Amino acid sequence: MSVLRNWAGALWLACSLTTAPTLLAQDRPAAVPFEDSMAQRMQACTACHGAEGRAAPDGYYPRIAGKPAGYLYNQLINFRDGHRGYRLMGQMLEPLSEAYLREMAEYFAQLDLPYPPPARITLSDAERRRGETLALRGDPALKVPACTQCHGAQLTGVLPDVPGLLGLPRDYLNAQMGAWRTGLRGAHKADCMAPIARSLSHSDVSAVSGWLASQPLPANTRPAPPPGTPSPKDKEPAGGDNFCSQYAEPPATSLPAGSLPATTAAPAAASSTASSTSPATPTQATIERGRYLSTLGNCQTCHTVQGGTPYAGGRPIETPFGTVFSSNLTPAAAGLKDWTADDFWQALHHGTSRDGRLLYPAFPYNNTTHIAREDSDALWAYFQALPPAEAAPPEHQVRWPFNTQAALWVWRTLYFERGNTTQSPLAASPAPAEAGVTSAAAELERGAYLVRGLGHCSACHAPRNALGANRDMLDLAGGIIPRQNWYAPSLNDVHEAGVQDWPLPDVVALFQTGRTQSGAVVSGPMAEVVKHSTQHWRPEDLRAMARYLQSLPRTDSAAGKGASPPGRASATPGRNAELGATLYRNHCMQCHGEQGQGVRTADGHFAYAPLAGNRTVSMSSPANLLQIVLNGGFAPATAGHPRPFGMPPFVLALNDAELAELLTYLRSQWGHQAAPVSELDVRQLRHMAVR
Repeated sequence: MSVLRNWAGALWLACSLTTAPTLLAQDRPAAVPFEDSMAQRMQACTACHGAEGRAAPDGYYPRIAGKPAGYLYNQLINFRDGHRGYRLMGQMLEPLSEAYLREMAEYFAQLDLPYPPPARITLSDAERRRGETLALRGDPALKVPACTQCHGAQLTGVLPDVPGLLGLPRDYLNAQMGAWRTGLRGAHKADCMAPIARSLSHSDVSAVSGWLASQPLPANTRPAPPPGTPSPKDKEPAGGDNFCSQYAEPPATSLPAGSLPATTAAPAAASSTASSTSPATPTQATIERGRYLSTLGNCQTCHTVQGGTPYAGGRPIETPFGTVFSSNLTPAAAGLKDWTADDFWQALHHGTSRDGRLLYPAFPYNNTTHIAREDSDALWAYFQALPPAEAAPPEHQVRWPFNTQAALWVWRTLYFERGNTTQSPLAASPAPAEAGVTSAAAELERGAYLVRGLGHCSACHAPRNALGANRDMLDLAGGIIPRQNWYAPSLNDVHEAGVQDWPLPDVVALFQTGRTQSGAVVSGPMAEVVKHSTQHWRPEDLRAMARYLQSLPRTDSAAGKGASPPGRASATPGRNAELGATLYRNHCMQCHGEQGQGVRTADGHFAYAPLAGNRTVSMSSPANLLQIVLNGGFAPATAGHPRPFGMPPFVLALNDAELAELLTYLRSQWGHQAAPVSELDVRQLRHMAVR
């Protein structure tokens, strides 16, 4: 039961079943042997942060090599959870597990590389003195400590999580101070830099950044040992008291998919206002069943604000009609405290709140209406067992007349039909397939129940009209998702996301691990679905969903036909064929191969997906191909694929004309016969890519 952008946009979608995960930056050598290593995986990072993380020449992307592992890990988490406001980084990191983020941090932390000479910066004597004073002695009158107090006596950082300040460009230092002042940058626990930045004047910031950026690096540039660790020379503490300790707060708790908080081991008592049809006191088995059903529905993702308390709601869902905020599902006063199981069933089945108010169809009640009552009751029991989170979601910001009950009544009259599921196919686990007693019809029924109801696949894959609806709200024919500009491919079309011709194990593997041995891999927003939901499904449910998807009516679009094996090329219909070929050689060929054949690892899976025969490349809409090239990213880190390779973003490297020629080249080579991409197409599709 997740609030999806199904009304007018999507938080996720099946952007493709085969995507291109890696393109390389222009300054990369043309022929570097493939290595199944962290260095190879981290090319998605070094494309912006410089070779081996030495820093980019523009001063905007800082050095990450040699920074303390704890600091790097904290920043990765902060970008992912929105405490640092750079959407591009957040998008890239969201599919990754905390274990993989920690491994990434440790990889860059162990790199001991020489620094370049400090920049020549012109400062007046007064500026130099003021900068040195702030860095080495602070300003007691402003309650600003010396930089050395936290960042080490040599300003090279302090283990485990305080970064060095030397060797950073002045522009970067100024930008970060500005981000602390304005709230664009924050921290989970010791957010001490914000009050410091707000205490300094603009001239103070300019002075200290200029002084820091102009200082030579000491012979030993490694971070100092933690405070309290005797140094080899004088046995004195290396860091002293840390100013940030007064601002320390416990980190935000995270409730992984498939977990139940220890504090809720005992089921919550039933509401005294529950009707006779509501369950009395839910058993632990019922609560656990509800937890799993919530995982099937991926409820936590939409009902958790980025970096916030799980299920506390407040996540913004943008639509062409305004912004809707997800509801609080915890048993708090701002959430479901006063709700009964009947009230909850009314919301799922009828699309109305407990007071009779019609709900916005951003909540996918066209899907949840097909959830059986027993599953609704189990979900309610699980949500009632969660720790209460007193967080009231903001008021919806939907423009008139779409914010009126009359408009919602008209919409529902046209597009909503209540479901009639009386018994859950999930009530009992099916017999093992190898026992020869599993009914094919029962398995298909189970799969249909998952896809139409809890999985709510049509919330993204249904084509939408101007009112964000479809006469058949369970349609899976695909369409562009407004406000996101990703294309949710058709699950019927074998040239888009249809899996009717796939081996069943490949379909299961795709949703369980995020990839198949044939080169298919989920990327972009669909990675979120696999990471938080489908990888945690039970085998019988994955198999049932796969069977149902294979049983869907088959369509066969003309776009994408004619794909041939690697090595067979066709004419490029672009306006500048040579430019497209040159861009491919400079940016893509090193990983995807001269003939678009991709690169396999020792286990037979693809590190870099083949582009030849790739459905994302050749489908009628180029939206997903453009999004992948623009934003880069990783496949989801799953138990079956914990360390995916990544792709750097090209949003700042290629202009619209170059993107059009590159995409046109890809869509016309190796037997692809897809339409060319124009510069106007790129402009129309990319305006929501980064903001």
